[in-house]
Amino acid sequence: MNLDAVVSFAVFADHLNISAAARQLHISQPALHVKLRKLSEQLGRPLYRRVGGKLELTAQGLQVARFGREIQTQTRGFAEQLEADFRTDNISLAAGEGAYLYLLGPAIQAFLDSDCGRVRLLTANREGSIDSVLGGHAQLGVAPLESVPDGVSAQTLTEVEQMLVVPSSHRLASRRRLKLKDLSECDLVVPPQDRPHRQMLARLLQSAGVPWKVAVEANGWELMIRFVQMGVGVAVVNSYCTLPKGLTGIPLPELPSLRYHLFHLSGAPRSNGLSALISQLLHHADHWKPKPRA
Repeated sequence: MNLDAVVSFAVFADHLNISAAARQLHISQPALHVKLRKLSEQLGRPLYRRVGGKLELTAQGLQVARFGREIQTQTRGFAEQLEADFRTDNISLAAGEGAYLYLLGPAIQAFLDSDCGRVRLLTANREGSIDSVLGGHAQLGVAPLESVPDGVSAQTLTEVEQMLVVPSSHRLASRRRLKLKDLSECDLVVPPQDRPHRQMLARLLQSAGVPWKVAVEANGWELMIRFVQMGVGVAVVNSYCTLPKGLTGIPLPELPSLRYHLFHLSGAPRSNGLSALISQLLHHADHWKPKPRA
């Protein structure tokens, strides 16, 4: 197999545009086109196809692109090893904004303090984190998974319940727990319609026959909580969120818990640094939970 062509294909896969990939590789468009065609012929299967006005990778193309990125990563690592007197692991982690804000901070800090390697942090939603791991852009991902995708190995990191956030002066603030019917006629701060949290909440409220209104749409727990603090409405958020003074969080047991997973490609080799990061993530997984009273 022509490994140079494999690496070139990985660059093309990042752009899905012959012109842009050729510019990055500093070769002509015809030369790149020939190189990709010969690679496809050598492997005996199409690596990409045109759908409408766009190009998209085939399943085999995704595999070749991932292999090409692995070659690039290993080549960069080897070059750095030659230039340095010691080897530092370079690890990539993909996770969402909420996970970084409330779940992963202590583990990442402990890893950095241990001097076991360097970590590159990628911010992505659940689908983006999965795609980053499957595509070879990240070695690790953290996200709430309902099912484990093919080609991925996962283990539970922590389980997070959901709660309603209200001002401490709100009529519901004194309740120890709530039912969905308690949200009747509430003005809710919610994510946009295409987000899974919004779709889940709307579906369950509709099934329970609970009328509600959209106070404002907002992306991210921090902004949703800020709108509650401003008095715009109330919000359903993950129970790991840290609430500012003046707000109260009340559990909603009728809503499903989210099971956050730590995941990586099945069979992928682990360096010492990667193993150390995984260990720290598991060790600090439940740091956000309230400590039991003595």
